[in-house]
Amino acid sequence: MGRIFALILALQSFAAGAAEIQVLSAGGVRPPLDELFAQFERASGHKVAVKYVGGPTVKREIDAGAAFDVAISNANVIDELIKAGKLAKATRADIARAGVGVAVRAGARKPDIASVEAFKRTLLNAKSVAYSKDGTAGTHFRGVLQRLGISNEMEPKLKATVAADPVGGTLVLVAKGEAELGIAAIAAISGPGVELAGPLPAELQAYIQFAAAVGTSARESKAGAALIKFVTAPAAAAAYKAKGMEPAGQRP
Repeated sequence: MGRIFALILALQSFAAGAAEIQVLSAGGVRPPLDELFAQFERASGHKVAVKYVGGPTVKREIDAGAAFDVAISNANVIDELIKAGKLAKATRADIARAGVGVAVRAGARKPDIASVEAFKRTLLNAKSVAYSKDGTAGTHFRGVLQRLGISNEMEPKLKATVAADPVGGTLVLVAKGEAELGIAAIAAISGPGVELAGPLPAELQAYIQFAAAVGTSARESKAGAALIKFVTAPAAAAAYKAKGMEPAGQRP
C-alpha cells in the first residue's frame, strides 16, 4: 500500500513539476513529521520547508500574515483557523494524538511519576522544571500545577522556554543539565541527551490531538493536499507509533 501511494505521488510530481511546500507546524509532533517529510520528498520530488513553533503560536503567526501552504497544530487551533476562513475545511485531516510526558537527561535516574502523589512529590523535590510557555503541553502543565495546589511553591523552579521552537528549547535545557525535568508532548521527547521518564499520571493526563489543513491562500495547494494525504496514510502509522503517538483512526 505504501509503495503504491509513493508511486502515485511520484507520477503526480512528474506531471505537475516539483513544488516547495511551506509548512507551519506545532513542534510537539516534530520527530515523526521530520521522518515522514523526508519520505515524502523522496517519493514525490517535492520539497518541504517547515517551520516548527508552539501549537497556539501557529494561529498567531497565521493571523499575523505568515505565508504558508499547510498548517499543522492541535485540532482546536486548526478548527479555529477554518472558521476564520484561513484554512480549507475540505482538506482538514486528523494526524495523531500524543499525551504529555516528563523528560530527563539521558542516563539520569528516572523519577517516580506513577501516581498523582508521586508526581507531585517529584515536582516539589526537583531543582528545576522546564516547559514550553507557548506550547500546548506547557499550558496544560501550568493547569496541572494549579490542580495540585503547588503553583506558588513551583514558581521559583520553573524555566519557561520562549525560543522560536519552544518545545525544542525545553529539551535543550534538559539535555544540558540546566533543567532537571522537562514537560513536553511525548512525541517530542527524543533526540540526543534526553530520555522519556514516562507519561503524566492518567488522572492528570491530557491528549493533544494534531490535525492539518491547507491554507485558503496557499500557493501550492495541490502539493500541500498530497503532503497531508501522505502523513495521514495507513503507511505513516509506524512513524507515529515509534514516537509514542496514536495515529488517527488506530486507537485502542
